[in-house]
Amino acid sequence: MRISIITPSFNQRKYLEQTMRSVLGQRGPFDLTWHVIDGGSIDGTVSFLRSIDDPRVRWTSEPDRGQSHAINEGIDRSSDADVIGWLNSDDLYTDGALAAVADAFADPSVGWVVGRYEIIDADGLVIRSPIARYKDRFLNRYSYRKLLRENFIAQPAVFWRRDFGDAVGGLDESLHYTMDYDLWLRMGKHADPRILDRVFAQFRIHTGSKSGQVNREQFDEGYRVAQRYFGGDTMSQIAHRFNVEKIVWAYRLMRLIGR
Repeated sequence: MRISIITPSFNQRKYLEQTMRSVLGQRGPFDLTWHVIDGGSIDGTVSFLRSIDDPRVRWTSEPDRGQSHAINEGIDRSSDADVIGWLNSDDLYTDGALAAVADAFADPSVGWVVGRYEIIDADGLVIRSPIARYKDRFLNRYSYRKLLRENFIAQPAVFWRRDFGDAVGGLDESLHYTMDYDLWLRMGKHADPRILDRVFAQFRIHTGSKSGQVNREQFDEGYRVAQRYFGGDTMSQIAHRFNVEKIVWAYRLMRLIGR
């Protein structure tokens, strides 16, 4: 089995080496390729990438049209892969994650796999565990209708079969925050994911990340994405709007209490 991991990057040299170690340190019954699609960084990223002496690493550095475009480019460059994963340049895989993924995809009926995740800070310390547990509860009771009402799938803990992804289509490059949610909703219309009770990834929140700058705009964008798929499901539309308000106010409260 050939697994290809796509990492979009732009001026993330500070974290990229940790990300590299978490990817290249994976062991299991698979062949691995790590594609780094860098948007023309000027922080030493290119020098670091040049220094990596590993045939599993492929990279490019040139201006792009944003994160979604970089990921789509990486997918296009992974034409020989059986399974695709997307790990941002400040996130990490846990030990043994890809071995568990390869085992799940040994079942040819599986189109995509979703695992669990942890949230970490700039120093790699686990934070905001209640948020991860909250999403885990919904993941345990997955249904497409629940996904329409709220995005509880953690992006770095998702993998998909290459031909399944081809059938679904790539990322919507017009989206800034919720291109992952749009992709999950399209995947979910094709097939339910195989959900594994295992932490696959650590999702880093820091002041320089989009997720570290939580604002209403990203949740409103998610609502607009979900509108593409509601159809006549008015109750899911109302529930999603309520969830937007709930989450925005929850983050405001966390800021007030310093969480």
